[in-house]
Amino acid sequence: MKIGRRAFLGLSALGLGGLAMGRNAEEDERRMPKFKPDSAPLVLSTWNHGLAANEGAWSILGNGGSALDAVEKGVMVTESDPENRSVGLGGLPDRDGRTTLDASIMDHRGRCGSVACLEHIEHPISVARKVMEDTPHVMLVGEGAYRFAIEKGFQHRDYLTEKSREEVKRSYEEWLKTSEYKPIINRENHDTIGMVALDSQGNLSGACTTSGLAYKRHGRVGDSPIIGAGLYVDNEVGAATATGLGEAVIRVCGSHLVVELMRQGYTPGKACEIAVKRLIQKHESVKDLQVGFLAINKAGEYGGFAIYEGFNFALKSRNETRLVDTAFVHKW
Repeated sequence: MKIGRRAFLGLSALGLGGLAMGRNAEEDERRMPKFKPDSAPLVLSTWNHGLAANEGAWSILGNGGSALDAVEKGVMVTESDPENRSVGLGGLPDRDGRTTLDASIMDHRGRCGSVACLEHIEHPISVARKVMEDTPHVMLVGEGAYRFAIEKGFQHRDYLTEKSREEVKRSYEEWLKTSEYKPIINRENHDTIGMVALDSQGNLSGACTTSGLAYKRHGRVGDSPIIGAGLYVDNEVGAATATGLGEAVIRVCGSHLVVELMRQGYTPGKACEIAVKRLIQKHESVKDLQVGFLAINKAGEYGGFAIYEGFNFALKSRNETRLVDTAFVHKW
């Protein structure tokens, strides 16, 4: 059978395209991090309050439980800490004197749920999980999120203790003297707990929860409840979470960016570094603007990176429990 010149060229192009596709598939296979049972379980969370949160998560992970259950239980520890001024009902209020909470959760199946501007519920992370599991939605906000939580059996709560209520009141009254709002995030003023975990089955999950910036405009929502910004999980590759000024993280879809960089073959630490430097490029100045990323991949490798020094994360595995200081671009 004779084949015309045009048909021959078309078949040749298809053949070359097939080879190219095969080569790219092989490269993707080579680059994909593979689960190593000896590296699991493992849990990481932002800042030094992550040490206690990791212990909560380990009560699940250390007994062979799921990463999803672990990250929920872990960050609940921080949400219930009345001394924490950036997470949970002990958090500092917005400019109207109201403490509003944001949270998100994501599992190894790609399911996710979040709440934003939620008031009077001690565990917004658990409400976020209910949104994920019991509704067709991803996010509920404000009064709607509160009503949903009450319907699901969550209890209305005010500040966790009389002491924390009085401390928050004093801080708010002091702020009212100037009513000046400057969203400064630095080594003394940070928010959020973000947690990512790898369980013994090789599955990844993540959670993120915060009361947001102190004295923000009422209704302001940062990156923590935004899937792809404050948190992202892809069970083929890895998971990432962010902390710092949420508006800056949202602008680069930060956690999703970190995970996609890991998909390209970068280590978690290098992926976080590239994301931070891209974020810096998007701003004329990063004075008083701190952002840090934390990531883990399927192989149990991990890392973090920040704009400024001072960002650390808590690590817990079978062999160690410690705080890790991340690399950074600038000193304060």
